[in-house]
Amino acid sequence: MPVNLDLKSDVFDITRVICDIESVSGNEKELADSIEEALKAYPHLEVIRDGDAIVAKTNLGREKRVVIAGHIDTVPVANNLPVRVFNLERSHVLFGRGTVDMKAGVAVQLKLAAELTEPNVDVTWVFYDHEEVDSALNGLGRISRNRPELLEGSFAVLCEPSNARVEGGCNGTMRVSIKLAGVKAHSARPWMGENALHKAAGPLSILANYVPLEVEVDGLTYRESLNAVLLSAGIAANVIPDEAVITVNYRFAPSKSHVEAEAYLRQVFEGYELEVTDFADGARPGLELPEAAAFVQATGTEPFPKYGWTDVARFSALGIPAVNFGPGDPNKAHADDEAVVIDQIYSCENALRNWLTA
Repeated sequence: MPVNLDLKSDVFDITRVICDIESVSGNEKELADSIEEALKAYPHLEVIRDGDAIVAKTNLGREKRVVIAGHIDTVPVANNLPVRVFNLERSHVLFGRGTVDMKAGVAVQLKLAAELTEPNVDVTWVFYDHEEVDSALNGLGRISRNRPELLEGSFAVLCEPSNARVEGGCNGTMRVSIKLAGVKAHSARPWMGENALHKAAGPLSILANYVPLEVEVDGLTYRESLNAVLLSAGIAANVIPDEAVITVNYRFAPSKSHVEAEAYLRQVFEGYELEVTDFADGARPGLELPEAAAFVQATGTEPFPKYGWTDVARFSALGIPAVNFGPGDPNKAHADDEAVVIDQIYSCENALRNWLTA
């Protein structure tokens, strides 16, 4: 049974209600049902459902269309529901799972989708599922593959937590495995073998001495990073390992493609066997576009680069420049003490409202 969402209520109250509807990835149906039912009450919106993703569109014949998106799922609850209000460091915060990542942003979307009957551009509001799990399950990715026409637009805003400031684009990410071969032997007679694990010292030394690049893209400076994140070797404590594998994660500036990122890593680790196991291209911020400039002006904030990968990259792959903008400190996402500063919810609501009605 869907929970009744009163979208005429205060955005803070909407945030509380949707946070208390538990929607851990794979369990989004109740919240999706509630969102669908609430939005269908507004005749200025065309409401479309795809799995547990809800798309709501204005069709006013405006010259341009923008997409404003947010995911409705969360990571598992950690004794942090129902949500509670606290006074912390002279700010009131809403504590609980999903408050930062990213139901406060979704609440802002819902409030404005219901209230803005005559925005200055046509708006596609997207509320999607399965963001916090395997990329192949991502609801936004599913829509982009199966119904790309639903995501058409000249500019997109992803309401991911960004401390209520604009974060343009995002870095790309690539994971590679560096494989080191040896010869197995009894550890009492190591001279009979060749220790593959000892060979890890070479790549690890490269990583320890690596100086991250800083790359300017569309006026924003993206800091890259290159780190070992996993090391596996050996089958027993008395056996010299004949294979060692170092998993390396490279976060690269959005001016690079994944092909260029791979070529760069092969140069850095020249002489070592390297296999790409996963990658996702980044997204340019597109801040030179009129829509982006107007958005930055409406928020009244200075744009910053997004170092982590977000779904703005999916919009970039569709040829749609996108930025991240939402309430909440991204450092609190997924944390047991997840909490959003309440003032940031209102700040984001006001900024988006100004942008869409100016």
